Amino acid sequence: QVQLRESGPGLVKPSQTLSLTCPVSGASVTTNYYTWNWIRQPPGKGLEWMGVIVYDGNTYFSPSLASRTSISRDTSKNQFSLHLSSVTPEDTAVYYCNAKNWIRALDYWGQGTQVTVSS
Repeated sequence: QVQLRESGPGLVKPSQTLSLTCPVSGASVTTNYYTWNWIRQPPGKGLEWMGVIVYDGNTYFSPSLASRTSISRDTSKNQFSLHLSSVTPEDTAVYYCNAKNWIRALDYWGQGTQVTVSS
């Protein structure tokens, strides 16, 4: 059973960088049949996929967020992180980390963390 849990500040000021970390248990971030995603849900809206880091460290991003988003990983801690720069109040959302097992077609989710962008 893969377990994920987002951690990071709940309040970020406009123009700053939002950083969240997702420690992983039950699987390795270097396993080639898993992908590691960040997804968010703004208030009153649907889920928005932000980006992914795959087993070899390559990353892919939503075109609408690519200029402000990076995803990194620490293989020694088996965790991956999201960095979203130049945030505005429109980035207020519940942020989720997610793991996809492509062999077994399974999804694993963190519990989500509320991030509010406000001065």
